[in-house]
Amino acid sequence: MTNLVVTNLNKRFGGLHVLKDVNFEINGPELIGLIGPNGAGKTTVTNILDGAIKPNSGTVYLNGQRIDQLQPYQVARAGLGRTFQVTRSFRRMSVLDNLFVPALALNRGNSRAEIEEKAMEVLEFLTMAHLRNEYARALSGGQQKLLELGRLLMLDPEVIILDEPFAGVHPQLMKVIYSYIERVNDAGTAIILISHQMDSIFTLCRRLLVLNYGDLIADGVPDDVKRDPAVIEAYLGVEEEDTGAGKGGRAQP
Repeated sequence: MTNLVVTNLNKRFGGLHVLKDVNFEINGPELIGLIGPNGAGKTTVTNILDGAIKPNSGTVYLNGQRIDQLQPYQVARAGLGRTFQVTRSFRRMSVLDNLFVPALALNRGNSRAEIEEKAMEVLEFLTMAHLRNEYARALSGGQQKLLELGRLLMLDPEVIILDEPFAGVHPQLMKVIYSYIERVNDAGTAIILISHQMDSIFTLCRRLLVLNYGDLIADGVPDDVKRDPAVIEAYLGVEEEDTGAGKGGRAQP
């Protein structure tokens, strides 16, 4: 069973303390929303989890293996992968070849035929097999997001971080991406979803982590979190009694 344990994460950039003793744990295939106002520390947490930056203190363990001091490719091999808000496909390569890249990076000794079989399974799952020979640059914004998800699936990850997977996506395709996220999660992969679109967060996520100025101010089920006075204040800058939040007012995030 997937077990991600984040303990006392601290990160400073010069005199700016951007993460302050952040603690949380993921057990099993949870679907978790990581939210907070701009500048709350979401990107910093993500960059630490995937190995892009190192914490000043604290630890991250995935299934008993410490990963906070590993390089990104080592973190991916350990079972944690991520997408980016701005997609990073190889735009001059075909969709199929884009899926080959992460499989080759894993260097698991699979033959080309085995990798192609896996890639076609992923494309069938994403209903993109008909696009396998298209250049990535020819895909729509939503298809680019699905291609990034497909590249992650080639890694057989235990934990996926999805960074703004609905940004710039047509509303109709958003519902399609919803369904794929749910199916990946149902298949046993833990997902951390970062999104400024609260409808997607409350539709998909069963648990929310809320950051504000580097502090983890809430961790719980969505109905409880959106009524939490600290969360309301973080988003609106006012106390609950001044807004009518939780009583039919507009203050709920």
